[in-house]
Amino acid sequence: MGDPDAAFTRISPLRDAEPDDMAFLADGRYAGELPGCRSRTLLVSEGLCSLEDGPSDRLAVADPHAALVALLPLLHPEPEVATGVHRTAVMDPAANVAESAFVGAGAVVEAETTVGEGTRIGANCVVGAGARIGAAVVLHPGVTIYPGTVLGDRVIVHSGTRIGVDGFGYVQSNGRHVKVPQAGGCVVEDDVEIGANCTIDRGSIGRTVIGAGSKLDNLVHVAHNVSIGPGSILVAQVGIAGSTRTGPGVSMGGQAGLIGHLEIGAGARIAAQAGVIGDVAPGATVSGYPARDHKRYLRAMALVMRLPELAKRLGRLERRLGRAGDGA
Repeated sequence: MGDPDAAFTRISPLRDAEPDDMAFLADGRYAGELPGCRSRTLLVSEGLCSLEDGPSDRLAVADPHAALVALLPLLHPEPEVATGVHRTAVMDPAANVAESAFVGAGAVVEAETTVGEGTRIGANCVVGAGARIGAAVVLHPGVTIYPGTVLGDRVIVHSGTRIGVDGFGYVQSNGRHVKVPQAGGCVVEDDVEIGANCTIDRGSIGRTVIGAGSKLDNLVHVAHNVSIGPGSILVAQVGIAGSTRTGPGVSMGGQAGLIGHLEIGAGARIAAQAGVIGDVAPGATVSGYPARDHKRYLRAMALVMRLPELAKRLGRLERRLGRAGDGA
């Protein structure tokens, strides 16, 4: 809509957009910012493209967020990736690192490690002995991969994350907490992205598995022997206790917590801050603590919000009944 030759150098929110930017509008809640928008162009959903005010040159699409996947790489291309090993990196002679890989400043790669083609290991990362890192993996600075951990191809791990950590396993003996050796594995399958400052434990005697294509936000904790199904989404501060298993395509909202040894069915949705203490059926949506069917939880919360009013009504009824009893 408007000038087909309109140009822009970046995409910005409505309130921040400068004249050379393309402003972004995907949600009608932000339409009130259109009159003050300084941009000359607008990326907008088809349902909102007829709104008045704001830029007259408009690119209308069915899904503006999906359009960003195509547009942003054009405006912000990936920098050319270096190859080789930085002079300050520490490489064990027994490590097997592909020639097209890159190992950054201060990184440590221990013995018997395998690093695949095109993989980037950022500054100050540590890759433990016997770890296997696939092709086109990106380890941002400060990542720690514990010994024996396996990462598939095209995995992205953000700064501060530790993968393959010992699980929290202890037994009581003579009044003391005695550590159970954590001898299992930790596998992150292909196309997984893990946010900053996450912790993924290795198995105690089995494996911890993050399924292919899953995405973990920042500050997620996955305990020992947990299995996350492929294509799952775990939002910030999710915590999953040991030996819980989820099917494919599971979604967990921020700060959701799951006890151990649960079965979470395929496609289940767990709302933010839900406390899950029982199995969840495939396709179910649960919320609250203890987590239950989402609609039932909302009905229960609606009643809870009415409790002050109901308490007043009950008090008035009790007083009336008391007066009636005195009169008798």
